Amino acid sequence: MDQLLKCEANYAALTPLTFLSRAAVVYSDRTSLVYGSTRFTWKQTYDRCLRLSASLQSLSVSKNDVVSVLAPNVPAVYEMHFAVPMAGAVLNTINTRLDAGNVANILKHSEAKVFFVDYQYFKLAVEALHRLIGDGVQLPLVFIIDDVDAPTGTRLGELEYEQLIARGEPAVFPPRPLLDEWDAIALNYTSGTTSAPKGVVYSHRGAYLSTLSLLLQWEVGNEPVYLWSLPMFHCNGWTFTWGMAARGGANVCIRAPTAAKMYCAIADHRVTHMCCAPTVFSILLEGGPADGRTITPAVQVLTGGAPPPASLLEKIQRLGFYVTHAYGLTEATGPALVCEWREPWNRLPAEEQARLRARQGISVLTLADFDVKDTETMASVPRDGESLGQIVLRGSSIMKGYYKNPADTAAAFKDGWFLTGDLGVVHPDGYVEIKDRAKDIIISGGENISSLEVEAVLYRHPAVVEAAVVAMPHPHWGETPCAFLKVRKEGGEEGTGGVNEQDIIAYCRSCMPRFMVPRKVVFMAELPKTSTGKIQKFLLRKAARSTHGGAAAPLSEDVMGRSSGNHRQSEVVHQQVLAMARL
Repeated sequence: MDQLLKCEANYAALTPLTFLSRAAVVYSDRTSLVYGSTRFTWKQTYDRCLRLSASLQSLSVSKNDVVSVLAPNVPAVYEMHFAVPMAGAVLNTINTRLDAGNVANILKHSEAKVFFVDYQYFKLAVEALHRLIGDGVQLPLVFIIDDVDAPTGTRLGELEYEQLIARGEPAVFPPRPLLDEWDAIALNYTSGTTSAPKGVVYSHRGAYLSTLSLLLQWEVGNEPVYLWSLPMFHCNGWTFTWGMAARGGANVCIRAPTAAKMYCAIADHRVTHMCCAPTVFSILLEGGPADGRTITPAVQVLTGGAPPPASLLEKIQRLGFYVTHAYGLTEATGPALVCEWREPWNRLPAEEQARLRARQGISVLTLADFDVKDTETMASVPRDGESLGQIVLRGSSIMKGYYKNPADTAAAFKDGWFLTGDLGVVHPDGYVEIKDRAKDIIISGGENISSLEVEAVLYRHPAVVEAAVVAMPHPHWGETPCAFLKVRKEGGEEGTGGVNEQDIIAYCRSCMPRFMVPRKVVFMAELPKTSTGKIQKFLLRKAARSTHGGAAAPLSEDVMGRSSGNHRQSEVVHQQVLAMARL
């Protein structure tokens, strides 16, 4: 065995970049990207990525340099998922829902060398860059992404995306070879539901393996038509940015996932697959199929984030969406557990099917192992569907670590496991079900109350659109549930959907043990959410402490701090920012 030869013929570093070079050959004339009236083939997409990579290298972008982008789901962002790492650099897709302070802090923390900005986010980018001027930070070189389908003419000379592609010379600057699959491919910042966002670093190996495992377990076949309803900035589109190249699929890009745009795209392009957070279900349910169009055949939907109530899954499936539930987090390169469907479940009543579908399921193939453990002893909990523990993971898809944050990186790992911070149970069949985040369990009189279980009941009420339950201080029980609700509009006006606090409490008493019933119900026009659509329970907990006498306390959101200082920056970059401000 010792005399066997390891060489380039039988060993290559794993990277999802190979999916694109393969697609350019075997799927060359297939449609790769659809955006409005714009169409690209896989051969064209590969050529554009080669040119962008060459241009970046000509600007002295090299290994481990960070290239940031602030843009919606447009072709440019898709192309950067290949072109940036082709240049040896690390892609940082910035959440478009962040404010200028957050964007500035990400640019500062990541030390971005190049910053691509979609024309739609000019003002946000300008404000973020102005915050960095005089802050002792080397500003990135900024390029504008104009609309490829309907150019606005908003350009800064040659500092524009299409100009950058046009002048790229792959013969002079070919893609940099990947020698180590442990090299970084992407830098993603967490949404900060419980703390300040952290920079999560992905490896080429992890991205490659995650992509393949999701394609297999979601059973994505040949030539899928994928609707980008999930932001590409969210865990790199759960790796489907790279995955569609692997299957020769068509990427249907839309700027915003409104009900009308999604239903039209599904009908016009015969969409087969899409991913989304459960909040998108509410958009689809509230909007209804545009122009009376029906969804045939059914669209395969992979959902994650906060566990959707079984009742919500049942409603969305009636519209023609076949839902597969997954569980994941930024640190796991997106989905880590998937609820693989079992044939015998097809014979169960619809309500029971929806309940099973809401479970998080079993590990993706990438993971070496997963478990639910008592993190004090690191002993596995019994598989009885009741014993609570923390979900732990390990495998190649787990992050390399938190960028420039060794303390939090060390704290995230224990005894060879990654600690997710999510609490769950393991059912006898081995399927995991999340019960809550560790910080969201309500302890009332010694009883553990899962906020998710109370929310699941609230979602079944016909007037409830969104529900969040948090702990509220109680003089006798210590804590008691407090429910924050968004309810349906009544008669086209903002209201309480014909229900009041006592109606909701009475409903809960008929559906759950009394100790689980919310003692307070607060109606809100909108529940506070993170930039990725997750309900910010830490803000609601803060508000709940002031609800004893009536309305909820005012909510504020300042996840990432702002900094200031004085330092002279490059005059070229400074003038560029000022030029952007005048547009």
